[in-house]
Amino acid sequence: MTDAPPTPPTDRPATEPDEELRLLVQKLARRIRAERAGSGVSDTQLGVLWRLVSEGRSTPGRLAEAEKVSPPSINRTLNALEASGYVRREPSRDDARHVWVSLTPAGDELIAETRRLRNAWFHEQLTALSAEERATLDAVRPVLQKLADA
Repeated sequence: MTDAPPTPPTDRPATEPDEELRLLVQKLARRIRAERAGSGVSDTQLGVLWRLVSEGRSTPGRLAEAEKVSPPSINRTLNALEASGYVRREPSRDDARHVWVSLTPAGDELIAETRRLRNAWFHEQLTALSAEERATLDAVRPVLQKLADA
């Protein structure tokens, strides 16, 4: 027996162009997500904060549905965000069964700094492109938008 790692099969077909494109988009998205404020804030928690910034206050149920997670999962996420001071929960004045979740000033600041970091990184990457590369990227913008909206 040897402890050497297994070698990958050499008869494996080359990566399909569609898969290669998907992997590039994922890699770019992962790289953008790496630019963030608030160490210790998970992607899921940051996603909830972004949603609250863009859509305003919400209920835990709506957040769970929008983030495609279970109610217990969103509750854990909200508990962590509340403990960190990024969100607050307030009972509904109209219905005692409902709770409203909203951003605190600290949550707003976290998102503003994350946005600044991501924009700065992306701007730096774009300025490194040639005029031709930039024109090509601008030309595919509608296609990327269509894919993002699907």
